[in-house]
Amino acid sequence: MNIFAISDLHLSFSTDPDPPLWTAGQYKPMSEIDPVWTDHARKIYENWIATVGPDDLVLLSGDISWAMRLEEAGPDIFFLGLLPGSIVAIQGNHDYWWQGISRVRAKMPPNVRLIQNDCVFYGGLAICGSRGWISPGGNFFGERDRKIYLRELIRLENSLQCAAGQAEEIIVMMHFMPTNEKLEYGGFIELFEKYGVKTVVYGHLHARACRYRLPDHCWGMGFHLTSADFLNFTPTLIGSR
Repeated sequence: MNIFAISDLHLSFSTDPDPPLWTAGQYKPMSEIDPVWTDHARKIYENWIATVGPDDLVLLSGDISWAMRLEEAGPDIFFLGLLPGSIVAIQGNHDYWWQGISRVRAKMPPNVRLIQNDCVFYGGLAICGSRGWISPGGNFFGERDRKIYLRELIRLENSLQCAAGQAEEIIVMMHFMPTNEKLEYGGFIELFEKYGVKTVVYGHLHARACRYRLPDHCWGMGFHLTSADFLNFTPTLIGSR
């Protein structure tokens, strides 16, 4: 089993997509924000099916859909069901449609599993994760962020505790980078060390913000930025089992 990762699909299909015709419209085309996103859903689909096999695993670290309600996300969820491999996903900061984990899980296609305060096992491998938040000490952190940050620490530890003592290996998925833009040691890194995490994937950073990304190796761990535009809309290989 190969393990791939990607994030920030930012889908906005108005109706169920129909590759290879691609006649389904999008209500929030990402190309209006940055031309590099032109036809990005088609690029993701074609690169995914050329890269990922049916027995592979793909970690999807949030910002899946622009939808505001679960019903509106239906075509984007349908799109996930068209993709080969097993998908494990977490919530991003723009996934407003992710409301009520039981309701959301009930709408997922068979190839998609979600993490929220728990983890997913593949043999001895545990996939843990949480959305995360901007970290203290950075230029963008305000006092109103502290409550959310502390809550995300709790949610991440809940996920890691599900794997503790049972997993041979833990991979953590986060949407936000687990440090501030100064790349300072903080609470998320402390939790990774506490539970023996060696691999972390995250997204959220786009365009010029990618310069803030973590080094590939730091604090004895491997870090992977997986924003779709950073990866040229192609799932990146992070390991195999």
